[in-house]
Amino acid sequence: MNRRIKLIWDFRGVSALKIAEHHEIHLKEYLIKENYPLQITGFTEINEMYAIAFVVVEEKDMITFRDALKPHRGEVYQ
Repeated sequence: MNRRIKLIWDFRGVSALKIAEHHEIHLKEYLIKENYPLQITGFTEINEMYAIAFVVVEEKDMITFRDALKPHRGEVYQ
């Protein structure tokens, strides 16, 4: 089985959660537009001033997604 990579966008400030939530909408739209088989996205509030949005992709597709979407960072998805 191929490894999966979680591409992450970090948002900080009083509006961080709302921005992360909205960013996830655009990530979902992108996956649908690209007809990508994996449909794993989400957002998480880390604390009241910090939230993240993420998408999970196959490792073989990571470079394509990274170049197109410009995430802040990535990690192996467990």
